[in-house]
Amino acid sequence: MLTSSTLRRTFAGIVLIVSALLAGCSPSPTRAAKVSDGNRTTAPDFTLTDVSGHPVRLSEYKGKVVLLNFWATWCGPCKTEIPWFNQFEKTYKDRGFEILGVSMDENGWQPVRPFVKQMEVQYPVMIGNDAVAQLYGGIDSLPMTFLIDREGRIAEVHSGLVGKHQYQNEILRLIAR
Repeated sequence: MLTSSTLRRTFAGIVLIVSALLAGCSPSPTRAAKVSDGNRTTAPDFTLTDVSGHPVRLSEYKGKVVLLNFWATWCGPCKTEIPWFNQFEKTYKDRGFEILGVSMDENGWQPVRPFVKQMEVQYPVMIGNDAVAQLYGGIDSLPMTFLIDREGRIAEVHSGLVGKHQYQNEILRLIAR
C-alpha cells in the first residue's frame, strides 16, 4: 500500500524528470539570445556530408535565412522540434529559408539514418564532429539552434527547447528583411 508521502515523492520525481526532458538534453537551463544587427558575427563556415553523401557547405546558403540545428536521436526535446522544422521548411522555403540539421550522435549514421527516415525529416541532415561544435563555441547542450540572417550572420541562439511560435516569429522577422 502506498502512503501519501510515497505518492508525493514519486510525483515530485516525475515532475523533475519531465522538467529536465523539456528543458533540453543537458544540465544547462534553456537559454536564448537575440543578437542586435550591429553586433552580429558571421556564422563559422563548415562542410559536412549529408545522408546521401553530398557535401553541404554553410556558406553556400548565404542570401537565405538558415536555421542551423544541432541535435541527437536520443534527445527528447530534439524529437519535439523536428516536426516543427519540417513544417517551417515546407512553409517558408519559397521565401528564402532553409534548415540544416547537424546530428551530434556519437555512432554516426548508424542511428541517424533510420531516425531521419522514421521522422520523415525534410531538410538536409549531416553528422557533426568536435571541430564543427568548437566553431560554434562548443555544443554544451542539445538541442542548440542558431538562426542565421541572409548575410550569413548569427541573429539568434537557442540552447534547449524553445516554443514553436517563438521560432516562427523569429523566422518571419528574418525573412521579411
